[in-house]
Amino acid sequence: MKEQMKQASHWHAALEQELDKGYMSALLSFLEQEDRVNTVFPIESERLMALKVTPFDSVKVVILGQDPYHGEGQAHGLSFSVKPDVKIPPSLVNIYKELEADLAISPANHGSLIQWAEQGVLLLNSVLTVTEGKAGSHQKKGWETFTDRIIELINKEHEGVVFMLWGSYAQKKGCQIDKAKHCVLESVHPSPLSAYRGFFGCSHFSKANQYLISQSKAPINWSLDPIEKQASEHENHQIVLPL
Repeated sequence: MKEQMKQASHWHAALEQELDKGYMSALLSFLEQEDRVNTVFPIESERLMALKVTPFDSVKVVILGQDPYHGEGQAHGLSFSVKPDVKIPPSLVNIYKELEADLAISPANHGSLIQWAEQGVLLLNSVLTVTEGKAGSHQKKGWETFTDRIIELINKEHEGVVFMLWGSYAQKKGCQIDKAKHCVLESVHPSPLSAYRGFFGCSHFSKANQYLISQSKAPINWSLDPIEKQASEHENHQIVLPL
């Protein structure tokens, strides 16, 4: 894994020592076994996609998710995002609805958020793998410790980052973020079960941009290219980062 992390060079220096810890060895052993006997998502080459597409020095916004999607072809290493040819999941449909209400941006015709990631939006799940059809199956195997460390590094070494914490799980994971250094935006989860209890109307996208501008940073262009243009421009992001 050390050699593969070097491909995400901006993160490698920050996380190199983490790779030598016992929990990581246990996690890699678990994944090796799961890959032999089950189908694991995302595919091996996309498990660290969030780190590759959004370098450490470029992080401006962090959107925390929980687990990858566990259906065939959905997960590709970015929280809330799916590959362009996959049906848009319900939570992302609601994210698009709020984006339209907040910034008058029409919903994309696909669910790939890679253009956000390329602008400095770290789309980070707490757990980075899952067994097909078994939601939450890779929880408490070590990923949470690894992603806690990522959040800790951003919190400590950056200033003026926007953290979007949607739902109690994300809020608990981000409870140590220094609100004097960063902007923490909280709401309920965009799931259809909760979106009407406060996600709709939260205006997180415009608030994030207002804060970034106040920090003399470029705002995020939250609009997404149509599927045809995006597919051709981003095919080079099929990055080999196996764990």
